Amino acid sequence: MAPDTQGSPFEVFAAFLKLGVASFGGPVAHIGYFRNEFVQRRAWLDERAYADLVALCQFLPGPASSQVGFSIGLMRAGYAGGLAAWTGFTVPSAILMVLFAYGAGALGGPLGMGVLHGLKLVAVAIVAQAVWGMARSLCPDRTRATIAGVATILNLFGASGLVQVGTILLGALAGWVVCREAQGAPAGKLSIPVSYKVGFGAAALYLLLLIVLPALPGLALVDAFYRSGALVFGGGHVVLPLLREAVVAPGWVGDDAFLAGYGAAQAVPGPLFTFSAYLGAMAGGLPGAAIGLVAIFLPGMLALIGALPFWDLLRTKVSAQAVMRGVNAAVVGLLGAALYNPVWTGSVKAPADFAIALAGFVLLTVWKAPPLVVVILSAAAGGALAVL
Repeated sequence: MAPDTQGSPFEVFAAFLKLGVASFGGPVAHIGYFRNEFVQRRAWLDERAYADLVALCQFLPGPASSQVGFSIGLMRAGYAGGLAAWTGFTVPSAILMVLFAYGAGALGGPLGMGVLHGLKLVAVAIVAQAVWGMARSLCPDRTRATIAGVATILNLFGASGLVQVGTILLGALAGWVVCREAQGAPAGKLSIPVSYKVGFGAAALYLLLLIVLPALPGLALVDAFYRSGALVFGGGHVVLPLLREAVVAPGWVGDDAFLAGYGAAQAVPGPLFTFSAYLGAMAGGLPGAAIGLVAIFLPGMLALIGALPFWDLLRTKVSAQAVMRGVNAAVVGLLGAALYNPVWTGSVKAPADFAIALAGFVLLTVWKAPPLVVVILSAAAGGALAVL
């Protein structure tokens, strides 16, 4: 079914702004919010087209939920609608993360330091939940579990940007060789107003920026965030090790501040990638926040626009599906290594720390507690321990 493209960018912005201030729960929850709002309530597209859109965005590098939102805006009101959707969904949480960056330095004394430590501990629970859930869905057999295990080991003993990129490439190669079991392509045809010429141009720009940004003087911060966004498959929590390598290794942000900000990012609505606004603010003030926010989202949107005209052909290829199965297994391993270092090693220092992290994990995975609630409880527990 072709979508109604007669909407206005303002209409799209208003719809996504409402979600941007209320969509807690991470990328999977966002997909549910979008379905309720745009398939069931507003009928901007049908179930089949929406499922096809989600499948495409999960296939590509970048933040899947934000790519889905951008695509819906694009279908509704053209390129201006896509930009309006991204802005409405992203800016509220980005503002909150920048405010936290400026307020985190004011958290002094035992109580403030305890709250920050509690935020670091909630990161343990959140990442452990992500590893657990992704392993169950993306590594359901011995072959993909082995790819994930090898990827974890490689990154435990060689945590650098080069090793991370190499891990993704090795995962792609392994998938192409050993994950070629036949799987049906999703039904339906996606109809989006992007020409082949624009698609080629966006894909070329995606690759060009990835190659030339490291060589351009004065753009190290842009390159750090662009590279993180360009090489992350699976979105959300998988960007953690890439961002740490990008901003902690050069000394722009300390490990403690990095983990505290990551914990705080769980408490805000909207996309997790707005963590980049916090990191950019810590590294370079408000201009750094703007650079981090735009640069980390840009490659995912370029990849999306580049793939849209070719999706119906690509999704039927057994080799393309095999490559992505290998890549997905590798990123589970990448995140598993990050769970140990820096998340675990930088946070869990005593039995009480382990208890708080374990309680958060149980609340998230067993009791299905909202991440916001777990963040508040962990921060309170950290503060209480610090003053006792």
